[in-house]
Amino acid sequence: MSSFSLASLEPLQSPLHARPTLSQPINRWRTAFVTIYCSRALLSFYKNSLTHKKDTVVSRHSSFFVVDLKLDNNSKIDQTTLNDLVKEKNVGGLKNIGGIRGVASNLETNVEFGIRADSFFHFVVEAFKDLTIFILLGCASLSLAFGIKQHGIKEGWYDGGSIFVAIFLVIAVSAISNFKQNRQFDKLSKVSNNIQVDVVRAGRRQQISVFDIVVGDVVCLKIGDQVPADGLFLDGHSLQVDESSMTGESEHVEVNCSHPFLVSGTKVADGYARMLVTSVGMNTTWGAMMSSINRDTNEQTPLQARLNKLTSSIGKVGLAVAFLVLVVLLVRYFTRYTEDENGNREFNGSKTKADDIVNAVVEIVAAAVTIIVVAIPEGLPLAVTLTLAYSMKRMMADQAMVRKLSACETMGSATTICTDKTGTLTMNQMKVTKFWLGEESFATDVHSSIAPCILDLVHEGVALNTTGSVYRPPLGSEIEFSGSPTEKAILSWSVFELNMEMEQMKEGCTMLFVEAFNSQKKRSGVLMRRRVDNTTHMHWKGAAEMILKMCSSYYDASRNIKDMDDCKMLKFEQIIQGMAASSLRCIAFAHKQISEEDNEDGEEHKKLKEDGLTLLGLVGLKDPCRPGAMKAVEDCQNAGVNIKMITGDNVFTAKAIATECGILRPGQDMYSGVVVEGVEFRNYTPEERLEKVENICVMARSSPFDKLLMVECLKQKGHVVAVTGDGTNDAPALKEANIGLSMGIQGTEVAKESLDIVILDDNFTSVATVLKWGRCVYNNIQKFIQFQLTVNVAALVINFVAAVSAGEVPLTAVQLLWVNLIMDTLGALALATEKPTKELMEKPPVGCTEPLITNIMWRNLLAQALYQIAILLTLQFRGESIFGVTDKVNDTLIFNTFVLCQVFNEFNARKLEKKNVFEGIHRNRLFLGIIAITIVLQVVMVEFLKKFADTEKLNWVQWGACIGVAAVSWPIGWIVKWIPVLERPFFSYLKMKKKQGLPLNFSRLF
Repeated sequence: MSSFSLASLEPLQSPLHARPTLSQPINRWRTAFVTIYCSRALLSFYKNSLTHKKDTVVSRHSSFFVVDLKLDNNSKIDQTTLNDLVKEKNVGGLKNIGGIRGVASNLETNVEFGIRADSFFHFVVEAFKDLTIFILLGCASLSLAFGIKQHGIKEGWYDGGSIFVAIFLVIAVSAISNFKQNRQFDKLSKVSNNIQVDVVRAGRRQQISVFDIVVGDVVCLKIGDQVPADGLFLDGHSLQVDESSMTGESEHVEVNCSHPFLVSGTKVADGYARMLVTSVGMNTTWGAMMSSINRDTNEQTPLQARLNKLTSSIGKVGLAVAFLVLVVLLVRYFTRYTEDENGNREFNGSKTKADDIVNAVVEIVAAAVTIIVVAIPEGLPLAVTLTLAYSMKRMMADQAMVRKLSACETMGSATTICTDKTGTLTMNQMKVTKFWLGEESFATDVHSSIAPCILDLVHEGVALNTTGSVYRPPLGSEIEFSGSPTEKAILSWSVFELNMEMEQMKEGCTMLFVEAFNSQKKRSGVLMRRRVDNTTHMHWKGAAEMILKMCSSYYDASRNIKDMDDCKMLKFEQIIQGMAASSLRCIAFAHKQISEEDNEDGEEHKKLKEDGLTLLGLVGLKDPCRPGAMKAVEDCQNAGVNIKMITGDNVFTAKAIATECGILRPGQDMYSGVVVEGVEFRNYTPEERLEKVENICVMARSSPFDKLLMVECLKQKGHVVAVTGDGTNDAPALKEANIGLSMGIQGTEVAKESLDIVILDDNFTSVATVLKWGRCVYNNIQKFIQFQLTVNVAALVINFVAAVSAGEVPLTAVQLLWVNLIMDTLGALALATEKPTKELMEKPPVGCTEPLITNIMWRNLLAQALYQIAILLTLQFRGESIFGVTDKVNDTLIFNTFVLCQVFNEFNARKLEKKNVFEGIHRNRLFLGIIAITIVLQVVMVEFLKKFADTEKLNWVQWGACIGVAAVSWPIGWIVKWIPVLERPFFSYLKMKKKQGLPLNFSRLF
């Protein structure tokens, strides 16, 4: 139920409580309206009950982006021709316009150098569309007309005018809240869809926003990228594309010069290439398909669903109490137990006029409806929305972008985080620090210490077997390197230390075949032919221990080739382990010259040979740990969250980094099962995996399947698992995990498709921050629940007792509307925007199935509610004699005391367990501001809005009494927190008593 639809009905109580002297027309519209309202209330609960029975549909996040840009007017090919060319995959049509080169020429694109470098009122209208608002406006108009007719314009406009003011207040609050929330989500959506794409412009490879791509651009694609536009394959190797999003077929499609068509929205599964953009935005195949699809942003999180159930359950209790009040009051009236102001019986059988009976029945029904309005905690869903919106905004500032709302809540319950090493725990700033050629190590002067022919082979292995690039600016400014951090580090080392000229190396050879790198093979290879002597050579690069197994010989510094016997193999393995133990990533280069006989064997090179290679050298790359990684790991471990590092590096590098970051304690890796390799974990039986998975801290040389297996095992053990990932290989594990955390800098688009939260700075410290914010969201919601249920319980009991005993409710409709505004909008803003505290990271995770309302919360809210009930009932029945005031002033005292009790109790709700509720309050200016606004508005309501709020002015003594009585809430809150509570949820005992007819999941609501 919306937060304003219920609150907006409260102004109707004012005309329902109209004096018995009002005219018959007013009585008639009051009767009609009460009938309409009660019917709508019952219907809304019926609809809610149906909604809960339906399967929950979670909206999918958009996996596409649409940018509509116009084709350059100078182009000789019209846009329709280009669109149809790619959509229909028309090879014949492509040939007719000169092939890919002809298209590029018509678009004036150089395929080598690329192209040249260069409302609030809506929400007000939406709020007005609610049927309840129309009914309220009608009733307000009738009330205004009847009041002016009977009492004149000077006095008669108050009732109707109060309802109009209440309506516009509700509309304003609703519109402002929705407007601000929509703006926030729009900003996040723009950031989420702003994908960075590699393009070539003015001969320089650079990253631009997907929104800036134009027809004619040359785009560089690699594994994990999403194709950003329709286009044609220019050049590349082993390019395979996943077109399942377009065709539904899971088979990967190979794209090459004979089949050059690339479609936007598809994903690169293997290889790399450059493409020529032919269509963008709405002109693409994907854009045309998605143009008629609206994105669903009305996602309901699990916590919101649970709170809706809670609201529905309490609402049913309110309906039951209201019905009981209705029956009791009707029985009292018709059995002649009620008297009017003069002491006469209101009902005297046939002597009583029909109009008087109708008036009395309407008053009774109004009292029952008022109880329903008070009982339903309609502010709970609003509090969740405000908390999530505020948390998302603050998390964005803390380098975490939330793409799925439920992840905010789920992260607070995380028990295990499976994290990458590179770029997450480390800085992802690779630098070559060691180079081994044969059995010799070189730190400096590498270029002068190596034979020229060996140096040429290393140059070839680096320059040709890479997806990176080197750009030398024409004006002699700093050289730019692009590619992965590993590729950039090796290219930088080769250029500066080995004097490599990359363009010269590429021009001196012809590429015959490329086997691209991926996370399963952990190596890449190229087959090339030198133009100078027409000889064919094969180069491999990859994980050192894997390349080493493919070698049967090695080069020394003097260009001699030596056999790789078992003794030498062991020696090189020790060199690799030594570098790995120093936290270095080890990369090996290997070479083999292909004889003419071998080269002429097959028509096509479909696979490179993987044996008989000669080891060229070993490179050690240092990637230092992030400065705050160790502290973040320690914080997570103190919070009861296990950290597991899953990496593709070898076991020695993994152990060194894990120890440096605090995941492993010194000497802990000696214990069996703490550090495993992927193949070892994969070969366990399912039972062994489940038994050992909790003890594993580090898994090295892992494949994507190993990562997925670990997540599945942890979930089977009851863990709530968060997984960080940045590559295409991480997508299965990210989807399987409860929370997927993708890296925003190095993360591929395939990985980001599977995620819930993007870590914008690729830093594990930000992962710990997300964990803290997730717990903060849950904690803030609990604070608001405790605050609001205290008000609900107190108001329900007070109105019930007063209605049954005195036949009237002490609070008017406008007063109830004001109390609801304090609880819903202002209370939610004050309590839902508390920042995370250190204490949150000192507690164990909160289970997803644990009750929202803990025993601690029951203790706190019942103590405050009982105090408020006792005080207000005393004022209701003895206030006039205690203070010596009139009935009207006494009602104002009740209203003022009730509101001030909520103000003081709002401080108590800041801390559920800690006795000092004022700790850190000076840092929450919003909370203090809302308290100040509430007090100022309450003074205005009491002292200056006599007609509107139906109040009387209070003197200083009466104000002091109200404040003193309300302030007792603070010592009561401090005292009750000394009372110990049971760990087992109170309502869980009811689960064992099925005889009472309670549903089995009832305790989860409380």
